[in-house]
Amino acid sequence: MSTANAAALMADIKKLKTEKDVALLAHYYEDGEIQDVADHVGDSFFLAKIGQQVPQKNILLAGVVFMAESVKILNPEKTVLVPDLGAGCSLVEGAPFEKYREWRLKYPDALCATYINSSAEVKSISDVIITSSNAAQIIESIPKDRRILFGPDQHLGKWLSKKLGREFILWPGACQVHILFNAQRLAKLIEEHPDAVVIAHPECDDEILKYASVIGSTSKLLDEVTNNSAKKFIVATETGIFHQMRKSRPDVELIQAPVVDENCMCNDCPFMKLNTLEKIKRALETFQPEVTLPEDLRLKASVSLDRMMKITSGQPVTWPDEFKG
Repeated sequence: MSTANAAALMADIKKLKTEKDVALLAHYYEDGEIQDVADHVGDSFFLAKIGQQVPQKNILLAGVVFMAESVKILNPEKTVLVPDLGAGCSLVEGAPFEKYREWRLKYPDALCATYINSSAEVKSISDVIITSSNAAQIIESIPKDRRILFGPDQHLGKWLSKKLGREFILWPGACQVHILFNAQRLAKLIEEHPDAVVIAHPECDDEILKYASVIGSTSKLLDEVTNNSAKKFIVATETGIFHQMRKSRPDVELIQAPVVDENCMCNDCPFMKLNTLEKIKRALETFQPEVTLPEDLRLKASVSLDRMMKITSGQPVTWPDEFKG
């Protein structure tokens, strides 16, 4: 798209947002032009929180559908739109409700901490939701005498288990972007750039994380680039975050961590990249596609999300004794 066309679309979007009382929220993995026209940009936890705080009656979430579902669960009175209902997630697809429920029933006395990258149905049978930015705080709030089920991202779970010294029963899921980084090629890249700081998202495999000086959520990685005086970073996460990193530190060199196939742009999430300025404008014009949930499902899913919100705001929570399905 030409710069002129993008500028015209962005101007139309800004006008429509005001006219229709819509807050546009965008995830860090969206294209830069979408981030620039958004009212708020952040990671999954930030978007869930800010959705409760914006004064607008309507929300358009440029991200993936599970994020919009979370916003709807927490804000039932608001209309929640997405640019493309096809914007799914490999972690969501890899944790179908019935199989996740069967897994839960095998360990009825365990507490289930589920990554926010999950469907509303899976959230409805979870005890608490976590994100990569609040995971440690959530896990540490779980009583030490309770077993923990963790899903759907096994790599995030393994990293947390090692970091916190808690044993997890893991669901075998993975992010299709983060599992494609290649450790052998990364080691070679580090040799070529010995002055670079390696930073990585915890959805990466252990073989990648062992090379990273800093491991954390997209927000934490952005903070590291912003505040570290280093001039060069090797970044093992989705490329959309580079936009905010470059805005924050235009003086630094950002190098994508290599993937298995050097001819593949596998650092891009294909689901995030389904969203475009054209689709955002169309959604604002038509108020479609809208994310809706049956009220009984929304109420069940709200329990685990509300527990996350209470823990992260310092409020006390109670835990169920047993999962009964």
